[in-house]
Amino acid sequence: MIIELQKVLNNEIPLTNAIGICVEDYTDNAIKISAPLENNINHKNTAFGGSLYSISVLAGWSLLFALLKENNRQGHIVIHESNIRFHKPVNGNIIASCQIDDEIALNRFLKIFDRKGISRINLTSTIQQDGDDAVIFKGTYVVHK
Repeated sequence: MIIELQKVLNNEIPLTNAIGICVEDYTDNAIKISAPLENNINHKNTAFGGSLYSISVLAGWSLLFALLKENNRQGHIVIHESNIRFHKPVNGNIIASCQIDDEIALNRFLKIFDRKGISRINLTSTIQQDGDDAVIFKGTYVVHK
């Protein structure tokens, strides 16, 4: 799944090549993606806010792609609404994590998708710095056939 997802990101979302997205891990409804600081650095020698936003969005997008594939479904994934909080600067390689802990919400999302051909789900991605949440992203993703 990781290799396939990496290919999809590189081929279908060109920005991922420029910022250096790498799918690190996917297990148990959780994903980690990373990007090197040097591709995403700002004038303060920390990660650029736009890159942090993009990587956070892509963590949720990637998780949904993998979950749909794992559950034998296909659809177009888009971000519908989002909110991001920057709590502290990121001055190292960027690692975004996203997971779905709520199996009931995931099952409801899939059932609605099967029935209506469109469904939405709320996901949270985090980026840590020195063991603290540096960035917290909350997004509503919509998947349609």
